[in-house]
Amino acid sequence: MSATELPARHGEPPAGHGKRPAGHGELMDGVYRWQRHIYDLTRKYYLLGRDRLISGLEVPARGTVLELGCGTGRNIVLAARLYPDARFFGLDISAEMLETATAAIAREGLSGRVTLVRGDATDFDAKALFSVERFDRIFVSYSLSMIPGWEKTISAALAALSPGGSLHVVDFGQQEALPGWFRTLLCGWLKKFHVEPRHSLRDVLESESARTGATLRFRTLYRGYTWLAVIKTAV
Repeated sequence: MSATELPARHGEPPAGHGKRPAGHGELMDGVYRWQRHIYDLTRKYYLLGRDRLISGLEVPARGTVLELGCGTGRNIVLAARLYPDARFFGLDISAEMLETATAAIAREGLSGRVTLVRGDATDFDAKALFSVERFDRIFVSYSLSMIPGWEKTISAALAALSPGGSLHVVDFGQQEALPGWFRTLLCGWLKKFHVEPRHSLRDVLESESARTGATLRFRTLYRGYTWLAVIKTAV
């Protein structure tokens, strides 16, 4: 492991903001229309590091937390249990996933604390979408590897953070210390779901941290299977 310091609306986007061209949203709806029903049961075996990210959020009292690419709502539900006085917000481009997330949040009795909207993680207006200008914490869990133009998501997230806030990212690494055959099999499997591990993720995070005067902590977990990063903005 290495480190470098460097009024709730569910599922409907406000008009004119936070939308990607229909093609990508339709693609994600097609991928997850049926998978969303078994997504959490299957992904728990290979989306490693998500719970470590959530426990490391360290949300301040009455803080605000945004998840970009919130999917089924699994992470928001767990985080809301862990930080009971925080307010949570979720954004996803897939209407199918948001339908599942909305139902999960309602079952947990969290609808009063969670706002979900459909939108584009690479280009969103937090105030227009959520009536919130800045967030104390933003996190992205295994979504950058699915988002075209994912680098813009990092910039957009940093722009939406409060001073002293932090951006938390977990995603597939490059399997640096794992056998080559494993990487080949994993990447072939992930490609079926339009997922591509981002080999330049660390470089982009370092560049964005330097550009904004933030500090970066980057960790390699499970022999490179997972990359976990935290960018903290200046106060």
